[in-house]
Amino acid sequence: MKAVRFSRFGGPEVLEVVDLPDPRPGPGQVRIAVRAAGVNPSDWKKRQGLMGQELPQTMGYEAAGRVDELGEGVTDVAVGDHVFGFSADGAAQAELAVLSTYAPVPPSLDFPGAAALPAAVETATRALDQLGVGSSGTLLISGASGSVGSAAVQLAVVRGARVIGTASAANHAYLRSLGAEPVAYGEGLVERVRALAPGGVDLALDVAGSGVLPELIGLAGGPGRVVTIADFTGAREHGVRFSSGDAGRAVHALGGIGELIESGRFSLPVARTFPLTEVAEAHRAGEDGRVRGKLVLVVGAPA
Repeated sequence: MKAVRFSRFGGPEVLEVVDLPDPRPGPGQVRIAVRAAGVNPSDWKKRQGLMGQELPQTMGYEAAGRVDELGEGVTDVAVGDHVFGFSADGAAQAELAVLSTYAPVPPSLDFPGAAALPAAVETATRALDQLGVGSSGTLLISGASGSVGSAAVQLAVVRGARVIGTASAANHAYLRSLGAEPVAYGEGLVERVRALAPGGVDLALDVAGSGVLPELIGLAGGPGRVVTIADFTGAREHGVRFSSGDAGRAVHALGGIGELIESGRFSLPVARTFPLTEVAEAHRAGEDGRVRGKLVLVVGAPA
């Protein structure tokens, strides 16, 4: 099968599409003929050598496609079913991928739309769970217009929280459409948030990692009320919880997201799609930092 791999660390130019042996599913896993695979910031961190030093490495944590082989004990899907989920071995950007966690593709979505879901939905749900976001209180999300941020906005609104989200002015209408109250990031953030919430906020989530943890701590009333998914160094410095999958992933979220999508309470736009052979261009577009929505690689036939 064709798969994305790199054999040295560096820029997007180190990415190659190579021939690799077909993977086989283990117990409880399924193999899919990949039709679309998500691209995430963790991909370029991995490519740069910031997430492990072994070489070579394959790429991709999330994909959607058609089930073509079942692992031992799998009874909840059949060969031919359309599913999306997480790659068992970080090798989803390929013609075939083994999924360890999966769910049916929602009826209203195509494969690229489904491939955009797993990482954003799991990350947002995990962070909201760790914060204890529920049906009352105000949540401030720093970096609310990206894929994880917009997922967190919508999932928090579904839970009943009031959401204030930071974004550039160009994205304020988008945040309002998701149910958030937008504010501009940058100097004067604290004053702008307090104009909406004079007593501060109950909880804060840092998605952007732009050095605002001190402001979030002040607005939320302490480091225990703040979670970051993007600022590991700042979290250690300020005593804030850094959310990672090491303590357990919120994979349960994949099973419930279809109902929210079909009822119109959740959406995650696909910003651009690229053929598998143009994975380097997808990385360049992502690292540019001006994309709203997910970047997705399209693999194989459309159905």
